Amino acid sequence: MAQQRTAIITGAARGIGAAVARRFAQDGMQVAVLDLDEAACKGTVEEIQRAGGEALAVGADVADESSVAAAVERVAQELGAPTVLVNNAGITRDNLLFKMSVADWDAVMGVHLRGAFLMSRAAQKHMVEAEFGRIVNLSSVSALGNRGQVNYSAAKAGMQGFTKTLAIELGRWNVTANAIAPGFIETEMTAQTAERVGVPFEQFKEMAAKQIPVARVGQPEDIAHTASFLVSEGAGFVSGQVIYVAGGPRD
Repeated sequence: MAQQRTAIITGAARGIGAAVARRFAQDGMQVAVLDLDEAACKGTVEEIQRAGGEALAVGADVADESSVAAAVERVAQELGAPTVLVNNAGITRDNLLFKMSVADWDAVMGVHLRGAFLMSRAAQKHMVEAEFGRIVNLSSVSALGNRGQVNYSAAKAGMQGFTKTLAIELGRWNVTANAIAPGFIETEMTAQTAERVGVPFEQFKEMAAKQIPVARVGQPEDIAHTASFLVSEGAGFVSGQVIYVAGGPRD
């Protein structure tokens, strides 16, 4: 890498976000591990530091404008101007449409879409000034529709349109924006889904693997590898894309 970059990964206390943070640190970046609960980031930060990397735990509510502004400013002051951003923070509030509350709709939209908007808006000024930037937004195969997830599906489809527009608006400053749409990834979130539907997690994973062409479920590191490429110097001509990392083709 031509120079050391500072990256912010939201929702990075665990799961996909933590894996991306670890990978970026291995790639030589200074990493801001951001999550709603700063204390929850401690494990990821310590793991990166033990491996010789530089990381900072940052507590922030991505759906809150002032919280986001303060967090991005803190990262700029303590680590360096952030020119890499991964909008990974997400929640689920699954239910069928007729049972879904307005609060559950608003909560999912707030974290996914409002959060990605606020974080990207705050970080882009550092990218424009540096004439280098990489934004990766986490979508999902649920963007194609998934029973019981009308809020989550809408949010993840929205992330794709958001990504394409960022790519159009920011490209002239050497800032790219791409989305990763994971399939079944083994995380706490999918474990909670298994619990919700009343199936043991191991059985749930086996059932999922049978539907996946590569015959296994995904790991957080599978997403981290893809993100690593998309934020690299060499990926400067890849922008506005949605990459399904799902073990097989998706439309």
